[in-house]
Amino acid sequence: MAMEAAEIERLIKEAFPDADVLIEDLRGDGDHYAARVLSKQFAGKTRVQQHQMVYAALQGRMGGELHALGLQTGVPEDNA
Repeated sequence: MAMEAAEIERLIKEAFPDADVLIEDLRGDGDHYAARVLSKQFAGKTRVQQHQMVYAALQGRMGGELHALGLQTGVPEDNA
């Protein structure tokens, strides 16, 4: 049960409307992705908290429909 990159982006953008989201399918199999998510909502949060916020946005799909997601998160530099 693979997940489309567009669906990952949609879920993240629903949770973080201001986010700059870049999704990359690492193997072309729809199971292994890398994501860069920059959002003002991450300000003052640790990296672990930021990642937890993104995983929550995926609404339980992590580990099921979505096998692996490498995350880079942060606050946009112009708003840091």
